[in-house]
Amino acid sequence: MARAKVKVCGITRRDDALLAADLGASAIGFVFWPRSPRYVEPETAAALARELPADVAPVGVFVDPAVSDVRRIAELVGLAAVQLHGDEPATLCDGLPYRVLKAVAVEGETTHDAAGRVPGHITVLLDARDPVRRGGTGRTVDWRVAAGVAARRRIFLAGGLAPENVGAALETVRPYGIDVSSGVEEQPGRKDAGRLREFFEEVARA
Repeated sequence: MARAKVKVCGITRRDDALLAADLGASAIGFVFWPRSPRYVEPETAAALARELPADVAPVGVFVDPAVSDVRRIAELVGLAAVQLHGDEPATLCDGLPYRVLKAVAVEGETTHDAAGRVPGHITVLLDARDPVRRGGTGRTVDWRVAAGVAARRRIFLAGGLAPENVGAALETVRPYGIDVSSGVEEQPGRKDAGRLREFFEEVARA
């Protein structure tokens, strides 16, 4: 199995962004939903994104945004991709020059239908359902269901991933990529350097 891409999400600090990039992150996620404890001002994210290596993609996480807000923030920060994590349609950003990830809640066998409604040019991100916090819950999803979706299309796996379980998650689901946030934090928006290093070590072993 090829090594999975790793997106480290909920970044708010320079040291965390640079460490994640140095450890091998493919993408860094900035949350632009003001109700999130991991919210970062677009101007701050823009400054952080300018320091990322060219091969690390800055990704903006949005919840039910207006297209105009996505366009404005994406241009300011220099986003490579947009992650839609609310109830907005997966096609919201069609016509904009960014790769798109669309969050789909893992809810039993209905997950296959929900993922199937996402057009093929959009990457599905499987996460635990939480209509209040919209991600970063620390709750794992049903990997058996996730594996069924991953067998059919390219996905990112999220939901409670941590150094203690990421190896098993990769072996079971075999996703294209994984998304980690709360599992490597000391508190929301502040990563724990030791756990972040351990996470990448476990990914490399898998």
